[in-house]
Amino acid sequence: MADTVDFVLASTSPRRRALLEQIGARFAVAAVAVDETPRPGEAPGDYVTRLARAKAGAGASAFPDLPVLAADTTVAVDGRPVGKPADEQQAVAMLMALSARSHSVHTAVAMVFGDRVELRHSHTRVRFRALDPDECRAYWHTGEPADKAGGYAIQGLGAVFVEAIEGSYSGVVGLPLALTWELLQLFAIPCWHVARANQ
Repeated sequence: MADTVDFVLASTSPRRRALLEQIGARFAVAAVAVDETPRPGEAPGDYVTRLARAKAGAGASAFPDLPVLAADTTVAVDGRPVGKPADEQQAVAMLMALSARSHSVHTAVAMVFGDRVELRHSHTRVRFRALDPDECRAYWHTGEPADKAGGYAIQGLGAVFVEAIEGSYSGVVGLPLALTWELLQLFAIPCWHVARANQ
């Protein structure tokens, strides 16, 4: 595998995979399992950083011969992580809590190779227009919110809720590309393979 890829993505998220493919990275995908329960009083930035590091570490244990990249994202309102909705009622309540106001999206990225650990943290402000419960219920039935932090996908149908964004768009999607690029450079991992191949 090391002959055809440069690192392992410790995530099965199709959004993170698509973002890495967008910048021409060569990587393999591996599923990892970590306990994602927030600790009492844990700040959103600390929470995602801890999980990103744990996921990368779990991947590194399984793939010691390659650098391992992992990320974690959470939406926070008033400094508290919102999580992902488990059902329609939770999704509607979550989206209505974001209605006509700004919230924070925190995404941490970690890369581990051997004893080396590098971490980056992205903080983005997103403002929603006013929503009503009926459209929130209709959005739930599209199937999109079920596995999304904050109950929406900015890169999908949920884009119609967003009035403004300050920070990293790709960080809201799930992988801040500028920070990810920094990590890849620190580990001497090239990108733009697709771009070079098409020249």
